[in-house]
Amino acid sequence: MSLIEKAAQRLDSIPSPSAVPTASPSLPVTEATPTAEPMVARAPTIPEATGAVTERQFDLDLQHLHNSGFITPKHFNSVLAEELRAIKRPLLANVENTTTPIRKANLIMVTSALPQEGKSFTAINLAIAIAMELDRTVLLVDADVARPSVLPKLGIPEQVGLLDVLRGKYKSVGDVLLRTNIDKLTILPAGTHDAQATELLASQAMERLLNEISMRYSNRVVIFDAPPLLVTSEARVLATGMGQIVFVVKAEETPKAAVQEALATIENCEIKMMVLNQMRGVERSAYGYGSYGTYGTAR
Repeated sequence: MSLIEKAAQRLDSIPSPSAVPTASPSLPVTEATPTAEPMVARAPTIPEATGAVTERQFDLDLQHLHNSGFITPKHFNSVLAEELRAIKRPLLANVENTTTPIRKANLIMVTSALPQEGKSFTAINLAIAIAMELDRTVLLVDADVARPSVLPKLGIPEQVGLLDVLRGKYKSVGDVLLRTNIDKLTILPAGTHDAQATELLASQAMERLLNEISMRYSNRVVIFDAPPLLVTSEARVLATGMGQIVFVVKAEETPKAAVQEALATIENCEIKMMVLNQMRGVERSAYGYGSYGTYGTAR
């Protein structure tokens, strides 16, 4: 039975909502605006476009992240942390598989069918969870270049990044990487908006960059927060260079037809994992964020 058929069966077993919003949906719990005070941290210096490597550091407000529902190194014993362990284990097993190696298994794209389903929340938490591994480093890439949200969620000011490298403004991706005070977690911002973002993501420069970041460090896992599959073509373009895909579905809200249509756009991708976000009828985390459940890993 295919992953799409399994997903359809799983969604059939979930009660349908009385109505599916057709206008701009209200923010889901995972996208809620934090009630804590804004993060205050030392902003990094944006390097000049000279090609010279400039170390950039941003100290995240870890308590604020915790209050906002994200896991942190000091708050890694929770229901949410356990759920994320269940998600990351099969992904890391594929990265470590030497019997039947998966091409670019360390490049993992997190996406969804539609906006506001919690994909960015999932991508950030997954990246932090993998950074907690003893022998793994993580690069979190904000690849939702039209509507980047990784930096705002982490309280980081807008930065140069991926699109600036693809346009040739920087000689190396190392020039725009942003280190954090979470050990082994580095961020690649989306960069300066460009009307030709889709073409840049489909360019040979992007292919070279993916090859570089997948092979340069043997212990590095790269998490891409990608756009929703049914909103732009950028995620579908990006998917062709990925080794694994995490597909986030908002339980009881995402229409089954949207799930089927979105999965069909990435049917050629070798590894796909479906994650149900904000599942009902299970224990919720202490901070009001919905629980995860994994369903269906196809190869």
